Amino acid sequence: MTNSNNDFVGVLEADLNGQDLRIGIVQARFNEAHCVALTNACIKELVNLGVAQADIKLVTVPGALEIPFALQKLVETGEFDGLVALGAVIRGETYHFELVSNESAAGITRISIESGLPIANGVLTCDTDEQAQVRVEVKGADCARAVVEMANLALALTPDIDIEINSSEE
Repeated sequence: MTNSNNDFVGVLEADLNGQDLRIGIVQARFNEAHCVALTNACIKELVNLGVAQADIKLVTVPGALEIPFALQKLVETGEFDGLVALGAVIRGETYHFELVSNESAAGITRISIESGLPIANGVLTCDTDEQAQVRVEVKGADCARAVVEMANLALALTPDIDIEINSSEE
């Protein structure tokens, strides 16, 4: 079924061409096997989408709560077109799961909105290790596609700035 409104409006289609994009990845080390698998799947898909390996920077942090800080530092460099947050929070027997899940997600979202830089959130929140294991490859690749699409969207919607240089002699 086609959307007849597309005949009357300009549509920015999804652009999954990663060529010339610079992508930063922040990966938590807590639940490391899951996190490394997420990162490997993400990097593999970024390369498949055309992002040069030299244009991918990986930073690791102790856990999911440290991810927003590292993302903020990467934003401040001005070097990236998009960022990816990767981690795995597995439910335990305490309230800590909810705290870590909610606060890391809120921090990631806040940094993206405040900075205007797209950040794909790939912090898994699962009840068991088995659930995380099943999701890592798909989620890692999904984050790669999301960050490339959103970085291209951000670039497409950023107005060109014409700088006029006035030379005045005194």
